Amino acid sequence: MPELDTLDSLKEREVINVCDGRRLGYVSNAELDLCTGRLTAIIVPGECNFLGIPKGDDIIIPWECIERLGRDIILVRVEGEYRRMPRPKKKPFKFVN
Repeated sequence: MPELDTLDSLKEREVINVCDGRRLGYVSNAELDLCTGRLTAIIVPGECNFLGIPKGDDIIIPWECIERLGRDIILVRVEGEYRRMPRPKKKPFKFVN
């Protein structure tokens, strides 16, 4: 696998599952093992509404499922159901007088 320059470079790559050809979206975050300093998974937003705002749970893809890291695309092999993580709820905005 090629070396990564930065974690931000992952966010510019679209994730595609080679098992079903499904476009999962772009990397939004990553999981790190703080003891070893290694990436353990990439996180892709779940389903989006028509404006592109995520409405479903995030999809967690283990690092071992990554088949190829390209310049623009990350090919993954995930069979069956995707592991999901609920999106954090944002607090409503309040006006302060």
